[in-house]
Amino acid sequence: MSIEKIILGTRGSELALTQTNMVTAELQTAHPHLQIERQIIQTSGDKRQDLRFSEFNDVAHVDKGIFIKELEIALEKGQIDAAVHSLKDVPSDLAAGFTIAAVLPRAAIEDVLVTAQPFTLETLPQGARVGTSSVRRAAQLKFLRPDVEIVEIRGNVPTRVKKVLGENALDAVLLAAAGLLRLGLLNANLSRIHIAEQTLHALVLDPCKFLPAAGQGAIAIECRAGDEAAVQTVRSLNHAETEARVTAEREFLKILGAGCQTPVGAHTWIKDRQLHMAVRVFNEDDLSRPPIEREADRPLHEAKQLAADLAARL
Repeated sequence: MSIEKIILGTRGSELALTQTNMVTAELQTAHPHLQIERQIIQTSGDKRQDLRFSEFNDVAHVDKGIFIKELEIALEKGQIDAAVHSLKDVPSDLAAGFTIAAVLPRAAIEDVLVTAQPFTLETLPQGARVGTSSVRRAAQLKFLRPDVEIVEIRGNVPTRVKKVLGENALDAVLLAAAGLLRLGLLNANLSRIHIAEQTLHALVLDPCKFLPAAGQGAIAIECRAGDEAAVQTVRSLNHAETEARVTAEREFLKILGAGCQTPVGAHTWIKDRQLHMAVRVFNEDDLSRPPIEREADRPLHEAKQLAADLAARL
């Protein structure tokens, strides 16, 4: 079943548009005669930059999927045929009627410590102010450095990077390596960031010690579950190993009933056709308590069973 045209929905940030351009290029390679259009849709998360993520349910009446809800509405209405997402923004319990048709080959999964001075997590000044919008990053940082002050920051990637510059500058910010690389901000040897005519220091954190978010570094393409033509067209881009890894990570969150803003780290890797996963789960009501850490492995095709194994051991 083939289609002549596909409309891709995307957020309007520079990173979202870059990722949609990547999907467009892959589709054009796989389907040379396919006509591809793009529609920019503003989401709740984009509209309310003034809100903390924890405030969205009370103020904006959105408790999950704040960066995808409006895209799903457009999908449901048939205004777009597919939506391009950063997978870590997509709730693990996807709403009925939708499906993740494909994931592209995964980029770097690590988090990056961005600083004006060459600090590490260990050498950050006592009481350092560190910016992040992620409760997972905040929880892990406080676990490793209880003395630091967490400052919640919002905005696109360049805006957050610049928080370590100028007046009242933060000592550091934590960001995903994938976004920095896709925007061309992080140099080839992953040690410097060039922005606003300034050179900043970048430290890529070991994912075994500072666990990434479920789905981090992966681009997902969501379609209506019943739209077989669009699903099949997009499915040609799917990367099987990435799909196995993110399936395990997202299934683990789903079993736990965890959301995008729940302090859970998940790290997967493939070795000798075995899928390995390590998880770090913090107590959402008391982040000062030590997290629970578990690790397990299963054959590559048993991603969901691997998640169930780990969840059962918590």
